[in-house]
Amino acid sequence: MAFDIAVIGGGIVGAATFYKLQKKNPNLKIILIEKMDKLADHQTGHNSGVIHSGLYYKPGSLKARNCIQGRHELVAFAKEYGIAHDVCGKVVVATNEKELPNLDKVFKTGLENEIEGIQKISAAEVKDIEPYVESIGGIWVPCTGIIDFRGATEKMAELALAMNAASEMHLGHEVLSIEKGEETSKIITNKGSFEAKYLVFCAGLQADRLAKKDGVNLKEKVVGFRGDYYELTEEAKHKVKNLIYPVPDPDFPFLGVHFTRMTDGEIECGPNAVFTFKREGYGKTDFSLRDTVDALTYGGTWKLFFNNMSFGINEYRRAFSKRLFLKTLQRMIPSLTMEDIHPGRSGVRALLLAQDGDTRDDFRIEYHGRSIHVLNAPSPAATASLAIGGYIAEEAEKHFGLK
Repeated sequence: MAFDIAVIGGGIVGAATFYKLQKKNPNLKIILIEKMDKLADHQTGHNSGVIHSGLYYKPGSLKARNCIQGRHELVAFAKEYGIAHDVCGKVVVATNEKELPNLDKVFKTGLENEIEGIQKISAAEVKDIEPYVESIGGIWVPCTGIIDFRGATEKMAELALAMNAASEMHLGHEVLSIEKGEETSKIITNKGSFEAKYLVFCAGLQADRLAKKDGVNLKEKVVGFRGDYYELTEEAKHKVKNLIYPVPDPDFPFLGVHFTRMTDGEIECGPNAVFTFKREGYGKTDFSLRDTVDALTYGGTWKLFFNNMSFGINEYRRAFSKRLFLKTLQRMIPSLTMEDIHPGRSGVRALLLAQDGDTRDDFRIEYHGRSIHVLNAPSPAATASLAIGGYIAEEAEKHFGLK
């Protein structure tokens, strides 16, 4: 039996795409294929669980538009289907004078993106919200929140499957190759094969490899960055109420170490960002020869290293030193001690790295014959997932001529 559409990848972007495609086309037979034994097992299930406001993204970009639209959709979805979440707000705080121009830039971007309710606040007002933070001022972002992204992913897939009895989901099926036919494509997995007229790839950490299997001539490569978290002990949890972020450094492609209250009540501090020698490796010493060779034979990786040399060295030192990690946290909450934090989990972020080493690419979705490829969907993709899924459903209608 041939399916009308196969969605490959069961993270939140894949599940949201499956859901939106099925909702828009209830009569089509759609299959979701995921190589892990459960959904959301890589980037989605290992991220910081934040519903991003859209504060940092270039006005008019896909990231900005999809993040803001996706945030509204995600919160409504969570309310409707009982997904654990809390729109608790966050503070972005400056701890020294040098950060104030960047704080102003972030605020200006927030205003241009029409982030509702944001306001500049004084050090005293920061303390009203987060009593243990020492700052010289900040931004209050009331529409930022936290959510159980794994739960949201599972619900999206469940709803999609309920819309059409002929649609299917197959977990534990790793896509090994794609064979293109006249009318359909054959998707060969480690547990059998499926046929589908149209393909949508939402493969995250493996996006570039699956694009190549589908015949896309892709110059860039995905490079993985591991992020390690610490957790606050029970005795220290009172020092963080909700979400506390530093002012992002415009020269560094990540948001910096922050404090996040999770939906399960834990409080995480992190993540750092270090090059990982295994795309799906969550331990500090995890290693894959294939992934390492792939990354280190690519010129873009070395350009990134050279462009961010001092940042990279600092991040690595911090990855292996609790004391250095604590020092970073103490910039915002000076009263934290070594006894207040213990190692938590880790996540890996996929970045489609340009040949010049630039990581700040927008979301990237490309078309190739009867396929759509989500090639680059870093943060805030989880927040934006329903908007991305809706965008793909509309594009599929145009590109595939769906009836």
